[in-house]
Amino acid sequence: MLKAGIVGLPNVGKSTLFNALVANAKAEAANYPFCTIEPNVGIVSVPDERLQVLSKIAQSEDIVPTRVEFVDIAGLVKGASQGEGLGSKFLSHIREVDTLVQVVRCFEDDDVIHVSGSVEPKRDIEIINLELILADIDQIEKRIDRARKTARTSKEAQIEVAALEKLLTDLNAGKPARQVELSDEESETIKGLGLLTRKPIIYAANVSEDDLATGNEFVEQVRAIAIQENAQVVVVSAQVEAELLELPEAEKTEFLESLGVAEGGLKSLIKATYYLLGLRTYFTTGPKETRAWTIKVGMLAPQAAGVIHSDFERGFIRAKTIGYADMIATGSMQAAKDKGLLRSEGKEYLVQEGDIMEFLHS
Repeated sequence: MLKAGIVGLPNVGKSTLFNALVANAKAEAANYPFCTIEPNVGIVSVPDERLQVLSKIAQSEDIVPTRVEFVDIAGLVKGASQGEGLGSKFLSHIREVDTLVQVVRCFEDDDVIHVSGSVEPKRDIEIINLELILADIDQIEKRIDRARKTARTSKEAQIEVAALEKLLTDLNAGKPARQVELSDEESETIKGLGLLTRKPIIYAANVSEDDLATGNEFVEQVRAIAIQENAQVVVVSAQVEAELLELPEAEKTEFLESLGVAEGGLKSLIKATYYLLGLRTYFTTGPKETRAWTIKVGMLAPQAAGVIHSDFERGFIRAKTIGYADMIATGSMQAAKDKGLLRSEGKEYLVQEGDIMEFLHS
């Protein structure tokens, strides 16, 4: 399951956003630093309207969306990597996530105290990124001496030392690990460290309801930083997400349209995450269930089958495959077959976004 860690300074709307994204979350979103005392974990279904369409065609009894796990990390402050606030205790919780969502305050509100006294996205981002860099430096320094000893007799350890030295040089210069060029071999040797600044990052620019459609000058500051870092930016309003929870499903779309946006923050965040991590969705469908499966771009049919069960990959024979658009155009699997649109794909088939597949295996 895809995991995303939500980080940010206290009082930027991080826990409010988390609560809204995960409707049954138990985090106490209050106007008080460190109100998230333990990391909160919430699992959300990935919204995908294609599931309902396919389920109707196949008359499925059940719909099973793919899921994302969000981890809400307690507010970090300057000095977190040295144990200030509650930050250092929580840095370890985000080493296991696939991507970081850094919530950046892009709204002004005198009733919500900013930990630094003013709203300044560039400064806030620099504080968080510096703490993550310092935590990575600490992690590497603990590892590198041991690796150097092993490198006397191990080729793999020599590759690891070379990677760690490159990373340490650039981290000490204030450069995140994701911007350091490493060979595939080097990347593999340091994977176990779970370096925080090696993870892809999405900046969630948290704005007021009024600025959700248009953004503001604070959002532009965030976008400028993201361009330099090759990161993604999603404009969200934690307050709007909280309000959406109170509305019946039928009224949510109308409410969002009244604000000038087409979709809520959850869908925007997940889209950005999928794009950043190079992920795709394929489907299986039938009378029992219609289900979405997440794979990486570049996966071949046997690997996609392995996402369902490793036996499917090992015993893969072929995959009955039809594109989503062809399925909708024909209206049924049988009609698609009659028109020659249902294909039989082999081991070298590159799975496409929205493919509907049925695997034959030994």
